[in-house]
Amino acid sequence: MKAAVYKGNKTFSIIERELMEPHAEEVRIKVAYTGVCGTDVHIYHGMMDKRVAIPETIGHEMSGTIDAVGEKVSDFKIGDKVVVRPLDDRKVKPSDKGFNHICEELKFIGIDSSGSMQQFWNVPAFTLHKLKPETNLRLAALIEPLSVAVHDVRLSGLKAGETAVILGGGPIGLLVALVAKQTGAQVVVSEVNDTRIAKAEELGLTAINPLKMDLVGYVKSITENRKADVVFEVAGVQATLDMMTEVAGIRGRIVMVAIHGQKKEVDLFQFFWKELKLIGVRVYEKEDYEKAIELVTENKLKFEKLITEVRPLSDIQQVFEDIDKQPDGMKILMDCQQ
Repeated sequence: MKAAVYKGNKTFSIIERELMEPHAEEVRIKVAYTGVCGTDVHIYHGMMDKRVAIPETIGHEMSGTIDAVGEKVSDFKIGDKVVVRPLDDRKVKPSDKGFNHICEELKFIGIDSSGSMQQFWNVPAFTLHKLKPETNLRLAALIEPLSVAVHDVRLSGLKAGETAVILGGGPIGLLVALVAKQTGAQVVVSEVNDTRIAKAEELGLTAINPLKMDLVGYVKSITENRKADVVFEVAGVQATLDMMTEVAGIRGRIVMVAIHGQKKEVDLFQFFWKELKLIGVRVYEKEDYEKAIELVTENKLKFEKLITEVRPLSDIQQVFEDIDKQPDGMKILMDCQQ
């Protein structure tokens, strides 16, 4: 079988690998599609070389069908459509308080171990979520990032009739916006890239360029001066950290979606003055995956418009080079059988 291998120094190779039988508690998946996410791009740039066991097959946004089943697996059968929730939480401890998805010794499959950028992939059966027969496998490759958005919106407590502002209109930001809108909230996306603004509008979202329009003023105008009930900080830059406390209204909730690897300035006075709440969010839980599967299967939110293109796995090197040249795209999927 063919597998893509990250070799360091911005280099991927396609190799031939022996097809392995699954262990007793594993299944072997015939991978249909794998999405390229921001973490994969960070790996390509060498930012995670201390974590990834080079050479390694990466990838975790995927869909496929079960090709073989280990002898102790009873809940799945050959031919089932599935996605993988790529969290290995088998080392959970009492101090993790039952929150297995963020346990101290959590391992992320596709980063800390072999991933989905290959034709066939052996994974522990406990990571699987079964899809319905009618679920589109191409759209199903969006379930992992969509689960992130579902988790973020769920933890925000966003309700119908409230106003949500999403700071950042990349793939995760637009998924958060779609899920937020689906709850019945009024949603505004703040984004400075014209291509992403156009994509947001194509998805039926209201998008504002804060460099060309007063974002706070606009939000006040549509909320009778109440401003935002919930703010999702997705861009991860200082400008959005400054904006998040300004555009949030009294007792607003700010959801920190972006990963900040270094300490940043935050206007803490606004937390005191307006009794704001800051909510951290990370990955997803089982219920978020099930909700994402439901949304993709129904496909009422135009998810196909988030797919920039589908490329064969054999093009993997060119795919990452092209992402560097055009970073404002949405989601590139790789057909892992080509």
